Amino acid sequence: MGEQEERVTQTLVLIKPDGLVKSLTGNILTKLSETRLKIVAAKVVSVSKELAEEHYHQLRSEKGDEIFESVLKYIQGEYHTNRVFALVYEGEDSVRRVREVAGETNPEKAHPNTLRGMYGRINSMTDVFENVIHASDSNENAEREIKLWFSPSEITHRIYDVEETDLSGKDLKWKEESN
Repeated sequence: MGEQEERVTQTLVLIKPDGLVKSLTGNILTKLSETRLKIVAAKVVSVSKELAEEHYHQLRSEKGDEIFESVLKYIQGEYHTNRVFALVYEGEDSVRRVREVAGETNPEKAHPNTLRGMYGRINSMTDVFENVIHASDSNENAEREIKLWFSPSEITHRIYDVEETDLSGKDLKWKEESN
């Protein structure tokens, strides 16, 4: 058998509130360009409590209520600004490639040449990892997160199944998975 064939995948990237308030967007996008992936969707989003809770829902059971609530405050902009820059990157092995550039979640453990190593910090007042970027950690989570942050019409082409919600074919929604 030969090398395992890589397939085109998508991944969600969020430039978090601390990245925006520190004007790091250009630096982050430049570093992400090293991945040679293609941007297929991008927008600035004000993060509602509902969106934050849905995005980080697994964190509550893994880390507990106190950390969960602190992360919600962080992503909703209580410490910086209530905006994130959401992007979808596409290409071969996109999740792995973006995560290599992003670095470890904990900025103190992140390699100094990664985004989190260069720009992240642990806020001693809140005990929050201000790590400037979110990057999906698996293809499955990438799909869930992309569908959470973007509608089908906000992405340059169809990456997941959709269904029409009106007869004109102009209004689309993500197709429900059938198990």
